[in-house]
Amino acid sequence: MSGVWVFKNGVVRLVENPGSDSFKGSGQRKVLVHVSTNEVVTSYEVLERILLSVGWERYYDDPDLFQFHKRSSVHLVSLPKDFNKLKSMHMYDIVVKNRNVFEVRDIYSHRAN
Repeated sequence: MSGVWVFKNGVVRLVENPGSDSFKGSGQRKVLVHVSTNEVVTSYEVLERILLSVGWERYYDDPDLFQFHKRSSVHLVSLPKDFNKLKSMHMYDIVVKNRNVFEVRDIYSHRAN
């Protein structure tokens, strides 16, 4: 096994690619894209518009989070209140819960499209 062991918030984990955005803590190397329109999600307003259109509801239970719930499932999407703190792990959570609606793409490959 190769990589770097990282201790953060009381948790130790092995990061195999220390140059990746998850190691650096910035989501700026990845973008969340709405597949059918090829629109990059650049704000929570954009994300909310798309999620509402596919059956999600805004959930106001925790004032420190931006959350959505899908009534037809047990899924809950919880995001940091500040859009600038959105990381690739949050983006992948959205993708997994919305197959064929969103994709996470490398920012450089998306610009080329």
